[in-house]
Amino acid sequence: MFKIPFLDLPPLRSAAGTVRLPGSKSISNRVLLLAALSEGQTVVRDLLASDDTAVMLESLRTLGCGVWRDGDAVVIDGLGSRLRAKQAKLFLGNAGTAMRPLTAALAVLAATQGGEFEVSGVPRMHERPIGDLVDALRGLGCAIDDLGNPGYPPLRLRGPSALALDAPVRVRGDVSSQFLTALLLALPLVAGFEAPNPPEGVPPARGGPAPGRDIRIEVIGELISKPYIEITLALLARFGIAVKREGWSAFVIPAGSRYVSPGEVFVEGDASSASYFVGLGAIAAVDAPIRIEGVGSESLQGDVRFAEAAAAMGAVVQTGPNWLEVRRGAWPLKGITLDCNHIPDAAMTLTVMALYADGPTTLTNIASWRVKETDRIAAMATELRKLGASVDEGPDWIRVQPLRDWRAASIHTYDDHRVAMCFSLAAFNGLVTDAAVPVRIQEPHCVAKTFPDYFETLFGVVTARAEDIPVITIDGPTASGKGTLADEVGKALGFGVLDSGALYRVTGLAARRAGLDLDDGPAVAALVPTLELRFSGGQVFLGPEDVSARLRAEATGLLASQVAVHPEVRQALHQLQLDFRRLPGLVADGRDMGTAIFPDAALKVFLTASAATRAERRYKQLISKGNSTTIEGLREDLEARDERDKNRSASPLAPAQDAQLLDNSALSIEASVEQVLNWWQKRRPF
Repeated sequence: MFKIPFLDLPPLRSAAGTVRLPGSKSISNRVLLLAALSEGQTVVRDLLASDDTAVMLESLRTLGCGVWRDGDAVVIDGLGSRLRAKQAKLFLGNAGTAMRPLTAALAVLAATQGGEFEVSGVPRMHERPIGDLVDALRGLGCAIDDLGNPGYPPLRLRGPSALALDAPVRVRGDVSSQFLTALLLALPLVAGFEAPNPPEGVPPARGGPAPGRDIRIEVIGELISKPYIEITLALLARFGIAVKREGWSAFVIPAGSRYVSPGEVFVEGDASSASYFVGLGAIAAVDAPIRIEGVGSESLQGDVRFAEAAAAMGAVVQTGPNWLEVRRGAWPLKGITLDCNHIPDAAMTLTVMALYADGPTTLTNIASWRVKETDRIAAMATELRKLGASVDEGPDWIRVQPLRDWRAASIHTYDDHRVAMCFSLAAFNGLVTDAAVPVRIQEPHCVAKTFPDYFETLFGVVTARAEDIPVITIDGPTASGKGTLADEVGKALGFGVLDSGALYRVTGLAARRAGLDLDDGPAVAALVPTLELRFSGGQVFLGPEDVSARLRAEATGLLASQVAVHPEVRQALHQLQLDFRRLPGLVADGRDMGTAIFPDAALKVFLTASAATRAERRYKQLISKGNSTTIEGLREDLEARDERDKNRSASPLAPAQDAQLLDNSALSIEASVEQVLNWWQKRRPF
């Protein structure tokens, strides 16, 4: 996952390949709570690993649930509907799928068993309304205190208190379906065969559940996001609760209902996350499809119907029980008008797809967008306009016009994962304009809420022209700190890193291990394309092996010198270095990166330091490793090597004409990184 301030996406050109979706957020957090409320152990497989599930798991531990890993599965040792902790403060981040159902469950449990619980979240969670759920629970008899603005978290849930279970529990359905889901998950806790024994001093629940007595929930107004309620009902059935539904206006939990663990539950892939790759296929999968595994025709999630919306815009879609395949059909895409009540989260992707259409696209019945992680109607309109789009919006609708004159834009994500993922599709603007522009995604790590590896997954199935992938080169003499600077700049930008000097050392090491004659240039050169090299966190990996320590050995340096004299080897390594130019960008360090290998690099840095400074740095490194040396001797060696490098016939050491000179003799690594990033920012169009 990219934990960086921003991620720059260069113009992307095509897409093909297979994507395996992470587990559904909606299903994951429902299953975790259901398993926690059941008696016995539940093994949860394919659980989404994300910020939202992390706060749910931590809350369950705080409440006394046993939670542990068993390989790739998570095991929940349930509470059996009985509180083990009677006091707790739960921080739920910005996870609505945790806040709403935990509020309802704890309110009911505190009322019947006593206890006091506080639920809170990030500032945005305290702006997301929960008043309709609180009103329904208070009408039931639950004691709930507002700790901030009335109708919003944070809340205190306390008990004991008497519950009025003989009258219907009424809740609004036109703001968020999560309020109804929360009640459906909580009320089976008081629908057992026998009324729970009330705490001392508390009268029995009026009309308490008994054989023949049902608990009825009635919906006020039109219920939105009905497919999410279908998910809730299906999962309740898996845990032994057979809810009776009267259309979409009333739901009845039969008397005697009790949670029973199914023992094992599989979480299907996240259908909302599938929408980005469905959109990707519709826009850019020309020669081969995008295959999406984890959802399909048998999916519980209503958002899988996003594929129908994409097909209406012209995509060619094929489905199987657990997979989708999407490729481009009509081009440009077709503008549509669509009631999106059935795909509220996934529909956001249509607003960016609309930029590639032949006419306006209007999405209606999306009022719920305004109470999500951010006001999504306002957010999407604002960021689309940055790209140059014409956008109109209303209380529950948005209209987007096609875009031809694109502008480079820095997209504010509002800490909203779906905003970040949607706008990645804007990087394909080169398919509809000759003046392709990059797109910057601010705070890209917000995708961790549902899809931590989203951008890595995206880069695995898309292509870009080599000349569009940005490169920063850092050249300089031996011991100037090129490698450290390149690593830190790469981390700051989310770019890959190439240590060109290590390539020769790795080649020599691999040739010796393969038993090759190091004087046989053609044989060593033939080995180069087979090298599986990766640079990560300052380490060098050859296949799965970390060879960093071996490469620093003096003997390996001698091997590098032997293979470097062969023109065939230098040519093979030249191509290998070019192949490191991968999405989203590259930082390459060496002696001729900006002059011979990447002469078109967007930023070239020539790093220098005095021989005395470099000798002192090298001296400290060697002494720390127990090697005996002198600063004077090291300085003489460095000066002699500088002279050789400057006067060699092939790629002599010299700054490129357009390089920025950086003398770091008196600079910290932090200051050097800051300077390079400042230069980089000035070269970007944002």
